[in-house]
Amino acid sequence: MAILNIRELGDPVLRTEAKKVEEITAKTAKLLDDMVETMYDAQGVGLAAPQIGISKQIIVIDIGQGVIELINPEIVESSDRTYIDQEGCLSIPEQSGDVERAYQVKVEALNRDGEEIELEGKGLLARVLQHEIDHLAGKLFIDY
Repeated sequence: MAILNIRELGDPVLRTEAKKVEEITAKTAKLLDDMVETMYDAQGVGLAAPQIGISKQIIVIDIGQGVIELINPEIVESSDRTYIDQEGCLSIPEQSGDVERAYQVKVEALNRDGEEIELEGKGLLARVLQHEIDHLAGKLFIDY
């Protein structure tokens, strides 16, 4: 495993729409492992592949309940109920701001084995899912 460099605001990869992963390989598994190690090293709760310069639809999350790895994640449902809370980003160090997000979301994705999975998140997990999936569309929390 390796700790990768996190790209910062101004790097064009952060504003580029990430490509879908067409085939999950051993290289994909290594990338997931490296992303988790990088996220932990940076003391983050989530990391998207574009943040390490790789324009692929891959995110990893750990809000203290274990690692979640999602490939080609897509929000398929979100609650009308929203809330505002502080967000920061590993790619925008030392900045934070209030962002309104859906309180609950349902996400469909693939796991590292290529199996279709569905995940529901509320509160912090929903916020992190939305934040990381935004990265895949080239959107940052400061856009809100």
